[in-house]
Amino acid sequence: MNKRPTGEILFSVALVSDTHVNEKEDFSASPYPANGEANPRARYVFQQINKGSTQFCIHLGDMVNPVPELPSYIHAADNFHKLAAELTIPLHLMPGNHDIGDKPVTWMPAGMVNSEHISLYRKHFGSDYFSLNHENCHFVIINSPLINSGDPAEKEQADWLEADLASNAEKRIFLFSHYPVYVSDPLEPESYDNIDEPGRNWLLGLISQYKPEALFSAHVHNFWYDLIGETEYYIVPSTCFVRHDYSEMYRIDGGSQQGRNDGAKLGHVTLEIYEHGHVAHYHRSYAECSTEGGPSAPPVVLRPHVKTTDISNIFVDMRHAWTEELNVAPSGAVDEFRRKKARNDYPVMALWEMGLRGLRVPLQDLMDAATKRRMEIMCRVGHKFHIYRYGIPTESEIETIKQHSSIITELELVLGWETIDEQVAEIQLLKDETHLPIVLSRVNRNDASKTSGGKYNHLISHGFTLAEIPEITSFILKNPSLFDGVQFTIPRSVNPWEAGRELQAFKNRTNCKPALYVKSTEASPAERFNDEISNAIRFGEAVLSGIGFDIDIILDTFDDADRGYFTRTGLIDRRFNPRIAGQLISEIVRQLNDGSWKAADSASPEVVDDKGNIIKIGTISDISKDAEWYDPKTGLSGGASSISKVSSALVVIKSRQ
Repeated sequence: MNKRPTGEILFSVALVSDTHVNEKEDFSASPYPANGEANPRARYVFQQINKGSTQFCIHLGDMVNPVPELPSYIHAADNFHKLAAELTIPLHLMPGNHDIGDKPVTWMPAGMVNSEHISLYRKHFGSDYFSLNHENCHFVIINSPLINSGDPAEKEQADWLEADLASNAEKRIFLFSHYPVYVSDPLEPESYDNIDEPGRNWLLGLISQYKPEALFSAHVHNFWYDLIGETEYYIVPSTCFVRHDYSEMYRIDGGSQQGRNDGAKLGHVTLEIYEHGHVAHYHRSYAECSTEGGPSAPPVVLRPHVKTTDISNIFVDMRHAWTEELNVAPSGAVDEFRRKKARNDYPVMALWEMGLRGLRVPLQDLMDAATKRRMEIMCRVGHKFHIYRYGIPTESEIETIKQHSSIITELELVLGWETIDEQVAEIQLLKDETHLPIVLSRVNRNDASKTSGGKYNHLISHGFTLAEIPEITSFILKNPSLFDGVQFTIPRSVNPWEAGRELQAFKNRTNCKPALYVKSTEASPAERFNDEISNAIRFGEAVLSGIGFDIDIILDTFDDADRGYFTRTGLIDRRFNPRIAGQLISEIVRQLNDGSWKAADSASPEVVDDKGNIIKIGTISDISKDAEWYDPKTGLSGGASSISKVSSALVVIKSRQ
């Protein structure tokens, strides 16, 4: 079932989690400085929520940091209510382990949930499980630490939940649990971060039976997304700190406070409820703080989302694994006696907020069962997969392609050009068998140069050059139904806007859609391209070229290539946090997603719609008197008179013809 929403937005809900408010401002019993900023970080997020249009807010637990057995718990609860009083919308609370006691975890010293803790929670925060209705939607809040506890309240909650779901089965149900039912695999063993058996199977059974539209969990202070049957399953970030044992997922140093203060992974969620379906927008807070009585936080930065983006001809080459499962080492903190397996879903989060639907991936991704499942899930939210292979696929690969053709947008064949005529019949047979659009690319030509700047070049090139347009045009016209697309590649020295203009003419001549692979590098593998502003301009102009000339664009770098050959910065860094390039593309997609755009009659990269609006990228010096600017980092906008508010090196500029 397609997970892209349809109809109008009915209403929206703010989701906040793991604020870990302390008993004092700018103080925490935790040894990490990030925890000491819990209160001002929560205040910042609450102020951002106030500037939105959500109808109410749900807190997914761990309102406070001190656990129930500590005297400071009461003071922290009071502080939380003081902070939350700033909210101008209703707030609904759900217990986390810091609020009501841990789930049964025999290896942890913290106190487990019990009747005394439940009473304390109810005194300071209200009901620990309940439901509420808004329009035709039913929101269900549970006390997940109770599950498997054996406390008498566990059965009381279980009976209530089963009855509540049964009596509201005709409504759209949204379920909330502080503890994740699992993190990345429903068969994963028990850890500090999930619900153990038999409670896990019981809860999954209810989800299978009543099919809630979504399940939202917290506790792990990181992002994950999955499908449980038809139920979309989210694990949402904290406002306060990152669970840095999961920093093992990144091939880079831990960062600030050993990864705990990775501010780009902090924030909150706006859940938009459509007539059919929903969208969960993640808002990064970057660990920003609001002091008591100080300036108010700015509104959230508006970002597109893959679920609602219509632009589908921009692809990213996913060179690094994008759905990788890694071993998280025993940390000596919350888990010590076995490794945890966890899938890194931050590439998905980054793609979503850039509105980038297209992924170029090798055929091996389709052949791997776990990755194939993720591809199936991502297709349902709107992603498209351009799959490539060197040479003709094997018989077993062809069978897999045929079985899963619904998740393949197009199949790129990288072939030797010198033997292309000998492969025509085989290619036609492949096309007839798979019924897929076939894109032709070529690997190194025998007559190609093997030197670069006087140095020997023993490296691979793929894709046709612009100089080969006459040759490939002749071949396509001789074989008009063989290929649906042709892939061209340009090095950094070639402007993607001018290349797009040439390839638009090629498309008009051949009726064959070109794909332009835009490289960030030149011929030498030792040359570094780490100027992220220059790289962002190139990425941005490539996207404008794709939209303006209606050709497919493939960007060569998603996350940084910071080691090995051809090093350069990408759309995101190696912690999968946005660079200016990613933020710029996010704003370009947001601006161009509505309307019909084409290349402007200009030598510079500009697109124009049927209303005369022109979009380009530039610096503050490019903002004309009557133009509007949009800062891709802060989300602020204005005119020429307010350029002092621009904080990014690059902006998106809108003007009129």
